[in-house]
Amino acid sequence: MPTIRDVARIAEVSVSTVSLAFSSPGRVSARTLERIRSAAAAVGYVADPLAQSLARGRSRMIGFVVGNVGNPFFGDIRRELENYALEHEHFVLITDSSGKTDRERDLIEHLIGLKIAGLALAPSSFGPDYVKFVESIKVPMVCFDQKVAGIERDFVGSDNFLAGAMLTEHLLQLGHRRIAFIAGPQHMHTASERYRGFVETMASAGVEVNPNYVVDGQFTRSAGYEAAMRLLIQPERPTAILGANNAVALAALQAMQELGFSCPDDISLAMIDNVQWSSVITPRITMVVQDTLQLGNIIARRLLHRITDPDANSEPPQDFVLAPKFVPGNSCRRI
Repeated sequence: MPTIRDVARIAEVSVSTVSLAFSSPGRVSARTLERIRSAAAAVGYVADPLAQSLARGRSRMIGFVVGNVGNPFFGDIRRELENYALEHEHFVLITDSSGKTDRERDLIEHLIGLKIAGLALAPSSFGPDYVKFVESIKVPMVCFDQKVAGIERDFVGSDNFLAGAMLTEHLLQLGHRRIAFIAGPQHMHTASERYRGFVETMASAGVEVNPNYVVDGQFTRSAGYEAAMRLLIQPERPTAILGANNAVALAALQAMQELGFSCPDDISLAMIDNVQWSSVITPRITMVVQDTLQLGNIIARRLLHRITDPDANSEPPQDFVLAPKFVPGNSCRRI
């Protein structure tokens, strides 16, 4: 079995230079690096990343922990992080907590045991015990999507208040006053901020929110469907429904169609966040979308900065909050 000494002998360099080439290639000249890589290929040597991790005290692996890796929102962010990480010779380990706090904690502890260089985390919970756990993590870390009070780490996310306000204002401008809101779990930053944007925009317009028009969709397709059904069978139905995320909005569209309502002729519909193939959904839904590519890019750059810059640990945490984008469709009509 080829060893690092075989590579050093063929490349005519020291063993330490070979080790440095594999662990920190940027610290070796391009000409020497090419000789070492050619020698390694000639003898069939492949560096052991675990051994390198133990030697350095950390690996070149980055942990990525989210509640649902199947969500396109997280997929876009993961792709941007992975591309940038690879450019800087780091690799991303993707894990799915299913939104369960205990599972998330187990995954993070396992990743730390693998000597990860850093962690990109979409927090799944809140409260003092959760904050204490996250704050105890010693590796460089960037939190994103869910802002949790008490966690003093870099945060990257969208202006969720603005997302809710933009769609509410759009519906008000179209003449709607009986506007329903299918909300997400209010302990979540994204859900509470989107709902606050809805409520405050309605109040600014002098329109009272009907409590019967605010229903909990839990950010899921099944709960969103049940919530929409409760709205649609009311004696005085809303003229418009605003979905706090894409899952509940699509569920509302399904409920409308099953009950024989036409969108937007009978009921208008708007949603926060995009979905795959949104351009072929009939009607094309009016929405506010997050810039997932930019979010992923900021997460990647901030995390690699924390990992690679020796002085980064002394920098205070920063928040990076991006404005969402309004995308008009034909699911909302003027009344």
